[in-house]
Amino acid sequence: MILSKNLAAAGLFGLIAAACGQAQAQTNVTIYGRVDAGLDFQSNVALKDANGNQTGATGSKFGTSGNQWGTSMFGFKGTEDLGGGLGAFFLLESGFNAPTGQTNGSALFNRRSYVGLSGSAGSIKFGKNLFIVNDVWYLDPTGQQFIGTANLVKGRNWPGANNVIEYQTPTWSGFNATVQTSLGEQAGSTRNGRSDGVSLVYTNAGLELRAIYDVIRDVNGKYSDIYAASKDLIVGGTYTIDALKLFAAYENVSAPDSVAGSPDKIQHYWIGANYVLTPALTLIGGAFHAKLNNDGGSGNLFMLGANYNLSKRTLLYASVGTVRNKGNANFSVEMSGDNPLAGHSQNGGYLGVSHSF
Repeated sequence: MILSKNLAAAGLFGLIAAACGQAQAQTNVTIYGRVDAGLDFQSNVALKDANGNQTGATGSKFGTSGNQWGTSMFGFKGTEDLGGGLGAFFLLESGFNAPTGQTNGSALFNRRSYVGLSGSAGSIKFGKNLFIVNDVWYLDPTGQQFIGTANLVKGRNWPGANNVIEYQTPTWSGFNATVQTSLGEQAGSTRNGRSDGVSLVYTNAGLELRAIYDVIRDVNGKYSDIYAASKDLIVGGTYTIDALKLFAAYENVSAPDSVAGSPDKIQHYWIGANYVLTPALTLIGGAFHAKLNNDGGSGNLFMLGANYNLSKRTLLYASVGTVRNKGNANFSVEMSGDNPLAGHSQNGGYLGVSHSF
């Protein structure tokens, strides 16, 4: 009797295990992430009083780094084969600062949270995503480090986007396109708070050409802030020759509804290179220039860096840079918010370790 009960229990367990195995075969879920932390230094940081006003003095800042090389994050992603060439997918992702353990925003998933379908006609997704202008990553020789393409536009090409609908075409003869809209969801208007963009890419052997155009509207449907509510065009490309990868791009940002007399246009150019010196060591270099109209000044940013892979998942990194501001410009050497005084230069750098899982 005991033997038959044991056999029955074993049989039931076997059925449950088989069912679980079948479910796992149908759905593929992955947990992934990255933890990045190290040390950071910036010179000539403008000092502020208790009310947040600049005092006219400057000082150096030394501390830990959390997202300077790359965003620390964790996430979940999954796919399911629906048959007939159709698939379903989802992604949930949140960024955080490793030295403090705080998330990069109040949302549970502050970077991405979307679900979608993919097939022979392309893919469509709904939810929260990085805004389409983040495709500048492909044109950034630093890989969008804190010293890179975001500095001289003060983060204009780094925003996230809520209420997203995004469609990506299949790739035809090296050509691919992505269209994205982020709905403002305000009663009485389809423009207020809405953002739209398109990213076009063409690849052929070692050549990649890319064009990105996007618009971000404020709550009134206006382009009122060059760094937050504006129109942005980026064109550029990369070319890989053996161990050398070259980068060049141009960016034009405009905000025609800005306050009269304030800067409403930025012309931004950059060039750069990656060189794989050894299978483990990659050298990085970039030079960036931006000029604002209406007496907004200009800035030149230069950076050098190196990535050394200890393994497929763990690397050491070091990057240094300098920004040279002219006129009323006060661009920072890092995207940290620690700007210098207008017209002043600033030096900085960071080093650390990044582990992916």
